[in-house]
Amino acid sequence: MNDLESIVAAAKAEFAACGDPPALENAKARFLGKGGTLTLALKGLRELGGDARAARGAAINVAKSEVEAALSARREALAEAKLASQLASEALDVSLPGRGMPAGSLHPLTRTVERIETLFHSLGFAIADGPEIEDDFHNFTALNTPENHPARSMHDTFYVEGGMVLRTHTSPVQVRWMETHAPPIRIIAPGRVYRVDSDATHSPMFHQVEGLWIGDDVSFADLKGVFREFLRHFFERDDLALRFRPSFFPFTEPSAEVDMRFGDGGWLEIAGCGQVHPNVLRMAGIDPERWQGVAFGMGPDRLAMLRYGVDDLRLFYENDLRFLAQFA
Repeated sequence: MNDLESIVAAAKAEFAACGDPPALENAKARFLGKGGTLTLALKGLRELGGDARAARGAAINVAKSEVEAALSARREALAEAKLASQLASEALDVSLPGRGMPAGSLHPLTRTVERIETLFHSLGFAIADGPEIEDDFHNFTALNTPENHPARSMHDTFYVEGGMVLRTHTSPVQVRWMETHAPPIRIIAPGRVYRVDSDATHSPMFHQVEGLWIGDDVSFADLKGVFREFLRHFFERDDLALRFRPSFFPFTEPSAEVDMRFGDGGWLEIAGCGQVHPNVLRMAGIDPERWQGVAFGMGPDRLAMLRYGVDDLRLFYENDLRFLAQFA
C-alpha cells in the first residue's frame, strides 16, 4: 500500500470514529486543512518535474476525492443519527387519548338573562333592543325627567362627547319602541346599563330587564299576575309571595316597589314598577286618553344572586374560573 492509500484509509477510519460534528471537523483539518496531510502532499509537487509531477498530482486528487466523499458520508450519517435521536425523544403515542381543552359554558348572568327572555316570551312579550350610548332626550327627558329634575341625581352616569351618555336604564328602548310601533305593545328590554356605583350589591356596569305593556285597559292587577307567574317559574317554587309598596319614579304614576318572599323568609326588593305616566306616552306620540299601560324594571344580576345563592355581585365580573365553573 503506497502512502496515499494509507492516508485515505487513515482518514476513513478516523472519520468513522467521530461521534459528533465538532470531532469530525477536527479530523477533517488533519487531512484537508492548511496543514493537513493531503494539502502538504500537494505542496510537495513543486519538487517534482515533468511526468512525475502530473502522475503524482492526479493520484493526490483521486485520494482527496475519496477523503471528501468519506467526510460527506460521515456528516450525513451523523445528521441522520441526530434526527433519529430527536424523533425518538419527541415521539408521540398516537393511540393515547388527546388532552382536550375543557368545554366552555355560558356565564351565569347570560344564563339568567336568557331564562328571563324565555319566560317572558312565553307570556307573550317580544324582546326589544336599543343603543347603549344614548342621547339626553331618550335617557331622561322623554321619561318625564327634564333637565335639573332631582331624579337625575339618582342616575349619575358616564358622559361622553356630544351630550351623549352611557344609558342608565333600558327605559330608552321602550321610548324608541313606542316611537316606531303603535299600541298594543308588550315588550321587555334586556341589556347592559351603567351608573357610578360599586359595592357588594352594585356594579358600574350591570344588567337590567325592563318591561312595557300598553293596551286598552292594562292595570296593576295584570302586572301583578304577570310578575307572580314569571317569578314562580323563574325560581321554580310555589311558596312565593309578592307585595307592592308605594314608591316614586318620574316615568310612572302611581309607582311601586316589588318585594318577594319565600315561605317564612324575609322580604326582598326585586323590581320597580308603575302605571306609565301620561307625559311619557305623549312624548312618544301615544294618546294617553286612548291607551294606558304598566312598566316595570328589574335587575337580572340580583335575581341571579338569589337563584344561585351568591352574596357578592362583584364575583360575577371578576372572571375567576373557579367561581364560574360552578355554573357550567
